[in-house]
Amino acid sequence: MKLLKQPKAVWAVAFACVIAFMGIGLVDPILPAISADLGATAAQTMMLFTSYLLVTGFAMFFTSFVSSRIGAKRTLLIGLALIVIFAALAGASDSVGMIIGFRAGWGLGNALFISTALATIVGAASGCADSAIILYEAALGLGIAIGPLLGGALGRISWRGPFFGTAVLMAIALVALLILLGKPAEKPAPVQLSATFKALRHPALLTLGLAALFYNFGFFSLLAWSPFPLAEAAKTAGLNGFGAHQLGLIFCGWGIALAVTSVFVAPVLTRRFGRRRTLYVMLGALAVLMAVLALNVDSLTVLIVGIVVGGLFLGVMNTVLTESVMEATELPRAVASSTYSGVRFVGGAVAPALAGVIAAALGSGAPYWVGCAGLLIAVAILWIGRGQLARIDTHLTEEPSDEALALTAADA
Repeated sequence: MKLLKQPKAVWAVAFACVIAFMGIGLVDPILPAISADLGATAAQTMMLFTSYLLVTGFAMFFTSFVSSRIGAKRTLLIGLALIVIFAALAGASDSVGMIIGFRAGWGLGNALFISTALATIVGAASGCADSAIILYEAALGLGIAIGPLLGGALGRISWRGPFFGTAVLMAIALVALLILLGKPAEKPAPVQLSATFKALRHPALLTLGLAALFYNFGFFSLLAWSPFPLAEAAKTAGLNGFGAHQLGLIFCGWGIALAVTSVFVAPVLTRRFGRRRTLYVMLGALAVLMAVLALNVDSLTVLIVGIVVGGLFLGVMNTVLTESVMEATELPRAVASSTYSGVRFVGGAVAPALAGVIAAALGSGAPYWVGCAGLLIAVAILWIGRGQLARIDTHLTEEPSDEALALTAADA
């Protein structure tokens, strides 16, 4: 198989990709344990997502500028080194405040890494770009699914385990890349510092970015808040042994569902119905799902099934939204992707910060209602700006490299 006939450097980058993407859901299973062991409230613990995503999003506006100056390899290695350092420091922390700060540093490293991983793996493929991109997509999906599973497994030992485990694995990846990754064949063209900010002047990109911002309220209300009602529902059901391992399995199922639909289902739906219709239907379906979770927040079965089913919808949304960004403008795709990701992550950062506060005031189901509202606002934004989005359905055949770029921006 061509897929397996790759240089060692490609496998090294793919391995690093898996570990980097694991960081998205790694902390999910250990959130209740961190809260209990360090005497933190749910609202304080939610900030582990906020600091990580806020810094990741902000850094996205500058990564194309940085990598075009110092090169993709150096940017990649700096990102990996930062992840190693800050993951280890998070594991050694003695307070939630310290972990929040170190997760912010982790977010910076992750932004530098994921912004250059695609270009690096394709460049290292040396003529086998198509197969390398498939491998890259597989690494992305595998990382999203394994993150919660590893977090749950190591979390059974201690909530510190997932942080130290990630640091060790990423250190191995860093050494492998230092040894195996050669110099790029071509020097990238310099990107202006203001390029991503100027991109926001484009109405279509701004429309999609704002829609994604509110969509992320739904995404992270599901991902970041759910471990707490799950733990409470399990306790109510008398499942005293329910902990990090069980949470890890649930969110592993969520990650697998997301990865499968993002790669295999989304292209089928867009070819059949178009991107705009697919976005409307998926956002509506997610809003209904969030309402169901809010109304049944005490039911362990409904929560588990809802989370996994939500992964199916989220996978389609992630791919179709970001593919739409790729087609909506004539901007360089790296600039459009970075700009969109930066705006989108604002929603991802704000939603977890609000979830704990809202739940404390209005009950465990309230964050799901907020997510539902965010999804409906996203529908309204797309409808109002529909005149700017006509061209997203004119080109429904992606080049492999464009598809991989879209998936990167969507799931990072």
